[in-house]
Amino acid sequence: QVQLVESGGGLVQAGGSLRLSCAASGSTFNINVMGWYRQAPGKQRELVAEISRAGNTNYADSVKGRSTISRDNAKNTVSLQMNSLTPEDTAVYYCSAGDSRFRKYWGQGTQVTVSS
Repeated sequence: QVQLVESGGGLVQAGGSLRLSCAASGSTFNINVMGWYRQAPGKQRELVAEISRAGNTNYADSVKGRSTISRDNAKNTVSLQMNSLTPEDTAVYYCSAGDSRFRKYWGQGTQVTVSS
C-alpha cells in the first residue's frame, strides 16, 4: 500500500502561480509513475502531468508550457509548479502514484481556486 499526502493548494489570483507537493509513504519502492490529476465541478477527473521514475514527463495540453512537474525519488515526493493560472485551472488536484503491478493510488485531494 502507498499513502499520498498533498499540500500547497489554496486561493490565487489569475496570472499567479502555485506549487503543489505530494509525499508518498508505505510501499514506495514499487512506485513507477507519479502524477497530478484534477477534477473541476461537473467534470471528469483529468490528467494534468505525470513523471516516471526515470524523469520522463507528460503534460496535458492545457498546462503545457506553464507547468513543471518534478520528482525526488530519494524523498518519494512529487511537485507541480503551475504558472499563469486562470479560473479554468480551478479544481481539486489529486496526487497519484502507480506501481509495477499497475495499481493506482490517490491522495485525498487539495483545492485550487483561481479568482478572476
